[in-house]
Amino acid sequence: MRKMNFIGFLGLAALGLCLTGCKDTKTLQENQQLKAQVAELQKENGQLGNDVETLTADRDQLTKENSALQAELKKQRPAAKAESRKHRRSRKSQQS
Repeated sequence: MRKMNFIGFLGLAALGLCLTGCKDTKTLQENQQLKAQVAELQKENGQLGNDVETLTADRDQLTKENSALQAELKKQRPAAKAESRKHRRSRKSQQS
């Protein structure tokens, strides 16, 4: 009876190790895929960071150019005087 229990225990241990080995292989493959995805995302993140810096510099340059053009436009035409508005009566109201 003791030998049967011992053999059963060894059988279960061997089966457990086999299943663990299979899971480890799948886990390793999944881990490698995830590492590849992380590397790709880090690469994309770096590219997007460079794009942000480029676009920020372009925006700053366009803002300066816009300010210069607005200042030049103000110099070219002086501000027009506000015309006074007179309320005029229509002929109908004068005839009544």
